[in-house]
Amino acid sequence: MDDERAAVSKLARVVHAPRTLDFLCEALQRFFIKGIRLAGDVWGDPSHPLVILQHGGGQTRHAWKRTGAVLGDIGYFAVAFDARGHGDSDWAPDGAYSQDLMVQDLQCVVAALGARSAVLVGASMGGGTSLVAAGEGAVETRALVLVDIAPLEVEGVKNIQAFMFRNPDGFASLEEVADAIAAYQPHRERPTHLQGLAKNVRLGADDRYRWHWDPRFMQGHRDLEQRQGRLEACARALRVPSLLVRGGMSDVLTDEGAREYLALAPSSEYVNIATAGHMVAGDRNDTFGKAVGEFLTRIVPPSGSVSVDRQRAILVDRLNATDLNDVP
Repeated sequence: MDDERAAVSKLARVVHAPRTLDFLCEALQRFFIKGIRLAGDVWGDPSHPLVILQHGGGQTRHAWKRTGAVLGDIGYFAVAFDARGHGDSDWAPDGAYSQDLMVQDLQCVVAALGARSAVLVGASMGGGTSLVAAGEGAVETRALVLVDIAPLEVEGVKNIQAFMFRNPDGFASLEEVADAIAAYQPHRERPTHLQGLAKNVRLGADDRYRWHWDPRFMQGHRDLEQRQGRLEACARALRVPSLLVRGGMSDVLTDEGAREYLALAPSSEYVNIATAGHMVAGDRNDTFGKAVGEFLTRIVPPSGSVSVDRQRAILVDRLNATDLNDVP
């Protein structure tokens, strides 16, 4: 338990390192309702094309760790931040986590970065935020990458919600955390080094681990039909290049759902990663990273002196290494 406490404490310190969004907090505070502060990580040269990575519900910015590093290496300025109520970002004092507030938070991040145009990459919840921001013109968008998000299957959404509601009393050890993830995602390889899971949980005063999100996040009003209509309208309104990436094993976005999205946004490109589930980047980081990297280098060329051949080598070599999975 002492080792696990040390790991969590170390991770808590990391969020205040110079290469996090903490250096933007003063600017962010001018925009955020009730002063919510966001924690994040950045990679690459700030003068290079901006790519903003947004995670799914219940995840943290660490889902993008390797992808962000690779994008920084090949000539982009990549920014991944914890959504409000997730990871090391502040919990909303009033428990408000609506999609509109998520879009406003994204606007604040972009404003703090100089009101630049951005490539938006979003998985699940983060994809919904990105699609709304791009489709409704809330953020000046250069390109859009949606990861397993489009017209959704209700049953798949229920499965995610059931997992997030499970274990309200937390876990006695990181071993129990790993067991819960393995039961929910049996297709994934169980992590060997459990200390890496510490980034997904918080250790309470009662020495029990709980997921790294505000439990009130799951208590807000959800209307999937209304959400569906909004996302469809945003897809029709897209005027920027987009890529839809689906996990072939996903029960959240089906082949039919992908086809419906492509009919709404016919200029969008599509990649189906057959051996991945809903958390595509975590399941097959190598294939996902290569698909996104190839799309971006073609649509929004990176800056810097890295040659095209070297960019391709980085995409292959760096993304083939194994990494710990995020949740859910």
